[in-house]
Amino acid sequence: MTDDVVKKSPKLSKMETIKAESRQLRGTIAEELANPEPNFSGDAAQLLKFHGTYQQDDREKRNLKDEQGNRLGKAYSCMIRICTPGGKLTAEQFLGQLDLCDTLGEGTLRLTSRQASQLHGVLKKNLRETIHKINQLQLDTYAACGDVNRNVMCNPAPYKNNRILEQMQATTDALAAHLKPKSTSYFELWVSDEEGNRENITDFQPVEEPVYGKTYLPRKFKFGISLPEDNHVDILAQDTGLLAIVEDGSVVGYNLYVGGGMGRTPSAKKTFPAIGKLMAFVPYDEVCAVAEAVVKVQRDYGNREDRKVARLKYLIANWGIEKFRKKVEEYYGSPLEDAREAEITGVDDYMGWREQGDGKLFVGIQIESGRIKDEGELRIKTGLRRVLEKFKMPVRLTALQSMILCDIDPSDKNEISQILQEHGIRPAEDYSPSRRFAISCPALPMCGLSVTESERVMPQFMDRFDAELEKQGLQKDVISVHMTGCPNGCARPYTPDIGLVGRSVGKYTIFLGGNTRGTRLGFIFQDQVPLDEIVPRLSPVLNFYRQQREPNETFGDFCARIGEQSLIEQFTETA
Repeated sequence: MTDDVVKKSPKLSKMETIKAESRQLRGTIAEELANPEPNFSGDAAQLLKFHGTYQQDDREKRNLKDEQGNRLGKAYSCMIRICTPGGKLTAEQFLGQLDLCDTLGEGTLRLTSRQASQLHGVLKKNLRETIHKINQLQLDTYAACGDVNRNVMCNPAPYKNNRILEQMQATTDALAAHLKPKSTSYFELWVSDEEGNRENITDFQPVEEPVYGKTYLPRKFKFGISLPEDNHVDILAQDTGLLAIVEDGSVVGYNLYVGGGMGRTPSAKKTFPAIGKLMAFVPYDEVCAVAEAVVKVQRDYGNREDRKVARLKYLIANWGIEKFRKKVEEYYGSPLEDAREAEITGVDDYMGWREQGDGKLFVGIQIESGRIKDEGELRIKTGLRRVLEKFKMPVRLTALQSMILCDIDPSDKNEISQILQEHGIRPAEDYSPSRRFAISCPALPMCGLSVTESERVMPQFMDRFDAELEKQGLQKDVISVHMTGCPNGCARPYTPDIGLVGRSVGKYTIFLGGNTRGTRLGFIFQDQVPLDEIVPRLSPVLNFYRQQREPNETFGDFCARIGEQSLIEQFTETA
């Protein structure tokens, strides 16, 4: 069996042809960077994703006209995603991104739900300069998007003298490096200072892609690494999740979960969200080898005809976990061990001031929806810049779109707190537990897939939701809410206590019955609910929970116990 098996079928999706003819992800990108057009062609835009860039246009400007009444055309720009395995950044790297969002972007930096960061509003004419400068920060955007493994996630806890966390981060870094595409196209297009490397790449010399083969993967692929007591990065929502197994203070290996994924299309019954299935135990030193085998099986057997069902979860649903495991063992070259006893029991958000374990402190800073900006009295960007320029501490990004400032001397705590307060950045204690666990996707106006709002309405929604929780006496409960502007699930809306998924303009599907631990899918409670009616629809359910819950039972667990049919029957009349 070769490393680049591709189904011989006349029904291959268009994207498969684009990849096959791309000259290892080069396509016409170099030529189009040199032309004066404000946008890339469709094929080039698809290949740009492998280089970490999405071409977008402002949907609110599509119908604008000039003084003569002529349409101005689409307002194109690029979103650039930066890879940060485990969310680790130096102060200089973070400050460099703030500089780039000011000089070459639209003025904001966004933290994602995958511990990465994004620059928005970069014009095509500035794209190469921006990516080049990102690489000068010793960061890159390669494989941040596209049909490859994306940013590898890991528990971001910055506790020191902790061998377990050090091992987990080492696994994260090893996986990220091992699964990076080998094509030199990224270096030629964005990094090299030699003009010839960009202008004459039609005569490229192909390199071996030992993991991805000639046409890379059928769809995107995601890895996450977590602890049983702290599933911060939602490993079951990812194609492959690794749960650390600890013995005598050391990670001996990982339980391997496969087949998670959040995307669905309501009109296509063949699509569905899924949480990962437990498959095997992988010794610590064998993670990259087994991970490669999993990726190769998906490469060779994933659906390349229909991208709607091309993720790993669909292959496993079709085959079953036992057949998939046998095929992975075949590619790995050895039988896999059965999974160890372990259960996901908790999750942490890392917000607020905490001891780091080496005499220093860290502080988690809440960033609603991950958007770092200055707006009114809340000047997050300026406040963070002042702190990082003075104290130079490293940064970690969380899976909840927030950030952690690390390695803080206790004597600096009061000054840092004062600077943050002066810029309107509130301490974690000022946020409700539910708000600290709330996340949302960017949605309108830039996402081409979004059907309605998410990020821009999430703060106001949480104001109303917090008020309802306080009214019910539930303000100390953690009731996680994830909102997306469409069903593709970028903010993992199918696993929290409450998922709000954009269904049509101004309307959402309400999912209940997941949990903050990310161990269970929610069910559809009500569909096509106007934004302003969501809290009133949830109010009687919250009241029922307050009255009937068992000791220490969370809202999601309560909804799952009561059951989908019972909740719908009891509260349909409120719709």
